[in-house]
Amino acid sequence: MTLFPESDILSKEIESWRGFAECLSPPDKEEFLKMLRKLHDYSTSINVNSEPFPSEAALLTLVFEQHKLILRLKSNLPR
Repeated sequence: MTLFPESDILSKEIESWRGFAECLSPPDKEEFLKMLRKLHDYSTSINVNSEPFPSEAALLTLVFEQHKLILRLKSNLPR
């Protein structure tokens, strides 16, 4: 049993990517794991919409984070 049972699905999903991370170069591995840790900011949303495909909710969350970053960067560009 974990301290936060609602994050079990997310924790399992993140753990399932560990093999991928281990194959990356050290700088890429660090960035990849940092990106996965960002998923915890959305754990409630991911857990609500995780069945039957937990990867789908996690990947959509990462795309959403990238979208927000693009919008922030665009807002800093001169028009």
